Order: sequence, then structure tokens, then C-alpha cells
Amino acid sequence: MNHGIAPTLLSGQHVQLVPLSQAHHDDLVQAVRDGELWNHWYTAIPTPEGMSAEITRRLDLQAKGTMCPFAVLDPATHQAVGMTTYMNIDAANRRLEIGSTWYRQSVQRTPLNTEAKRLLLANAFEHLNCIAVEFRTHFFNQQSRRAIERLGAKLDGVLRNHQINPHPLAAGALRDTCVYSIIASEWPNVRTHLDHQLSRTRTEELRSC
Repeated sequence: MNHGIAPTLLSGQHVQLVPLSQAHHDDLVQAVRDGELWNHWYTAIPTPEGMSAEITRRLDLQAKGTMCPFAVLDPATHQAVGMTTYMNIDAANRRLEIGSTWYRQSVQRTPLNTEAKRLLLANAFEHLNCIAVEFRTHFFNQQSRRAIERLGAKLDGVLRNHQINPHPLAAGALRDTCVYSIIASEWPNVRTHLDHQLSRTRTEELRSC
């Protein structure tokens, strides 16, 4: 695992992950308005007005070698429907976190998220030679916690009073952060589990044709 991660394209049937750029700005503004996602007090999702600054922030972290940001594209429309990243990249210890992820409301709880995580995890373990991949989320973000657990990640623990929540609706509340991980020895079973989930989706799609 080298210092920093080169931007790359990860492509599947339900999703494409492409290197983030300002060219995705307009699609992402439209995406974040689907469900007014920035109003969720337990998340850190950019407002439409703050999207350009958020893209710049992620690209600046990429230049420093601590983040590799992606735009999440729906192959059916070729439009960006969200963002995700490799972040907190620790090359010396061959660890990273998959996070800063959000999707427009209309594609949430679809195979898009499962396949996006499948692509990111495969790249992390099979090409970047990671020994562990982390996921972190707010204690009260039950939807995110369930999604992480469905992947097969295990709860390492809860960092209590981990951060001061900057969201205007949180009024400075302290955030407890749930830390999950998948380690390299678990990846083969997790991969089989995710492939099974995706194969069931394909079977259901064929039956509906």
C-alpha cells in the first residue's frame, strides 16, 4: 500500500465509482436535494450551496495523501448520485476507512450501495493489500449502522464524546462514534456474502422482466 491512493475507476452492474471532480458538481447538487440530506443532524452532508467547497475539500485531502474521493454514478443515467471516499489512509499500517458517503434518497437501500462497498472492499484488500478497513458512523445513525452491519463488519467499539457535532440542528451536542471494521482474514467470507446478496438481486430482476 503506497502513500496515498491513485484515483481509479471501479465499475460494476449497479454502480460506477469514478474519481471526484468539480465536473460532478451540478449532479451532486441535484442529488443532495433529493431528501434534503443536509438536514440530518447526525450526518455531515454538504448543502447545495456548499457542494463546490466540499468537492474542493476532498480533493485537497487527496493531494495530501489522506483521502481518495469518488463520485458515485448510476450507470442507467450516467449521473452522479452521491459521494464516497477512502479516508484516514494509514499507508504505514495498511489501513483505511471507507466513509464520508452519502447517496440521494431515491437510490438508498438499493443494490447500488451493496455493490459500491463490494468494489471498494475488493480494491482495498485485493489490490491495496490492506489488513483492515474501518467504517465509522454516529451512534444515532441507525440506518448507517444497519447498512454497515449488513456488510459483515463487526463493531470494534464506541468512541464516546468523540467529536463536537457542528451541525446547526445539533447545537454543539457531543457525538459518540461507532467504529466497525472488516479485517483481511474476514474478507473472503464477506466477499461471498456480498456476492450472494447481489446474485439474489440479479435473480429478482430477471424474474420481473
